[in-house]
Amino acid sequence: MAEKNWLVEQFEANRGHLRGVAYRMLGSRAEADDAVQEAWLRLARADAGAVDNIGGWLTTVTARICLDMLRARQTRREGPFEPGVAEPAIGPEQTEGDAFLADSVGLALLIVLDRLSPAERVAFVLHDMFDLPFEEIARIVERSPEATRQLASRARRRVRGESATPAADLARQRQVVEAFLAASRTGDLAGIIAVLDPDVVFRADAVATRMGGIAELRGAAAVAETFKSRAQAAKTAMVDDGVGVAVYFGGHLRIVMTLTFADGKIAEINALADPERLGQFEVEVLS
Repeated sequence: MAEKNWLVEQFEANRGHLRGVAYRMLGSRAEADDAVQEAWLRLARADAGAVDNIGGWLTTVTARICLDMLRARQTRREGPFEPGVAEPAIGPEQTEGDAFLADSVGLALLIVLDRLSPAERVAFVLHDMFDLPFEEIARIVERSPEATRQLASRARRRVRGESATPAADLARQRQVVEAFLAASRTGDLAGIIAVLDPDVVFRADAVATRMGGIAELRGAAAVAETFKSRAQAAKTAMVDDGVGVAVYFGGHLRIVMTLTFADGKIAEINALADPERLGQFEVEVLS
């Protein structure tokens, strides 16, 4: 009983913070409250004695719940509001906490945030609004810290009204990807290595791993050897706001590869084949 009371006290001490995190991510008071309630249920079921930092644990869990809700919303292609009619933090049953949210989160910002991808929104909110380090956010969005940093940077530019990636950079990235795929198709090992960062990292999700037999590779030589003569069905594509690779079999999208670039070369390749994840991307093949 004493442990239960302690958990309740810890949760209540963090409730306002959690609600702020959830509202900024979801833009809906009702959904924010649902996310916070779900966080409490998970805390009640967890082994709290093994948690060193209850506040940090609750923030992470709430963020993951919100990310799942955002992804489900995107899959349905619907949200809690249309652009220009964001749900305010206050309503007829306004509380002091609601008034604080209304002061700290403007409707204009909520409208812009709703145009971000789920991962971008989570990375931006947690880092820029709540100062969480990218290493912690990376575990939530299932990306590397560097890729998570790029998510937040891209979101930041979009919030400021700038293009996610300058056109010149996109053109250069497209050239690099097309050179990579062309060399892969012809088995040109040197050509593949030429467009890879020496410390390039390749990662695949569980579905892509089953398809290709490889979960992770490090180094240009290892990645190049794996991709040699294996890109016949791959196409250069815009994946969300960046240049990436789309693989189609039988006219259906089967694999998406998101890419991270550094100094004009490919520094990270993430191969995703889980059908649910594929449905969360906006993919446009570049002719």
